Amino acid sequence: MESLFDSAAREAHRGQEPLAVRMRPRTLDEVIGQRHLLGPGTPLRRLVESEAPMSLFLWGPPGTGKTTLAYVVAGVTERRFVEVSAVAAGVKEVRAAIDQARRELGMSGRQTVLFVDEVHRFNKAQQDALLPAVENRWVTFIGATTENPFFSVNSPLLSRSLLLTLEPLTDDDVRAVLERAVRDPRGLGGRAGLAPDALGHLVRLAGGDARRSLTYLEAAALTAAGGEITVEAVEKAVDKAAVRYDRQGDQHYDVVSAFIKSMRGSDADAALHYLARMIEAGEDPRFIARRVVIFASEDVGMADPSCLQVAVAAAQAVQMIGLPEGRLNLAQAVIHCALAPKSNAVIKAIGAAADDVRRGLIGQVPGHLRDAHYPGAAKLGHGQGYKYPHDFEHGLVRQDYAPAEVRGRRYYEPTRHGAEAPVADRWAKIRDFLRGGG
Repeated sequence: MESLFDSAAREAHRGQEPLAVRMRPRTLDEVIGQRHLLGPGTPLRRLVESEAPMSLFLWGPPGTGKTTLAYVVAGVTERRFVEVSAVAAGVKEVRAAIDQARRELGMSGRQTVLFVDEVHRFNKAQQDALLPAVENRWVTFIGATTENPFFSVNSPLLSRSLLLTLEPLTDDDVRAVLERAVRDPRGLGGRAGLAPDALGHLVRLAGGDARRSLTYLEAAALTAAGGEITVEAVEKAVDKAAVRYDRQGDQHYDVVSAFIKSMRGSDADAALHYLARMIEAGEDPRFIARRVVIFASEDVGMADPSCLQVAVAAAQAVQMIGLPEGRLNLAQAVIHCALAPKSNAVIKAIGAAADDVRRGLIGQVPGHLRDAHYPGAAKLGHGQGYKYPHDFEHGLVRQDYAPAEVRGRRYYEPTRHGAEAPVADRWAKIRDFLRGGG
């Protein structure tokens, strides 16, 4: 039985814990965000509601609730919680934790949640040490990772576990986390107010990371005067000025416009300035990545086809690792796009083709190009007279491909910029041949 002294000591220790720790949800219903993982009948719900052990990998950006979910599973199911850091622990520590869990299970029947943070940092031997415990269900294993587990986790361990993907928290999610922390007795308990503009600034600074938002809130509360947390208090505590950038207003559109036009004008320095401005203001990095991917085809296109590959890779990297590391991938893609030779021939080509379609220049698909695989197609004459290009020299054969209504229309007009110059030469020869030239 806990004495009054023990109770007082525990409460004193709890008061010294970081705000992010004190505000950890105690039940699944208290978890903010990740609704796709927490609904009725989901594997996570079944794990909590069942006494059977299960092994999980939680994959998602920092601050999305991986550690929180592990604590909630352990707390709700009243299982022992043992945390092992992949940064500091070795095979010896992993085996010791598993042996203790087996003893506890044998003596009292109580199960253990073995939580391994940053499990992708474990080498093969360390991951192999987990296999017996997972396979024999001596523990409920939960591994948290910010990296794609298909690349960083051994296949035998991954195949014996359920993979759950956590999504970045939305601004509304982070706002709800902060508002709860302000009023909850475990948090600020209403002892300090939070000005609306300061709340918005904290949301932007958090970048979808709930833990970061609570860390900043706690620091700002210590510097706030008069019990009101203002933008000035946040700036002083976090040492980060509020960037003038309203994601719903003119500043948003002006900065994005300048960002695109700087890349189009090949000014990598200016483009990086606007990139940094958006990131520091808390713009969604996925939005930035989408704009770069669009730019790669709209303003570079065939002048440097690798630009699209770099932009897509950056977008995937941002989705995988988030900020702050993802800014490096974005910066690389921005520099590549800004310095690449420019061509708007691709967007002009699809635009011209779409204009003709909208004006009704559609026509019938030529009979020899129609699908001839289904029964009865031959009776309709579909596919008759089609010439298979691979049977001809250079893989080219003169025949009509476009409907009669647009035959002879020219959509793709390549520039002489960068890698598009040889494309232009080849396309000119092909077009001339197909249209009946020499």
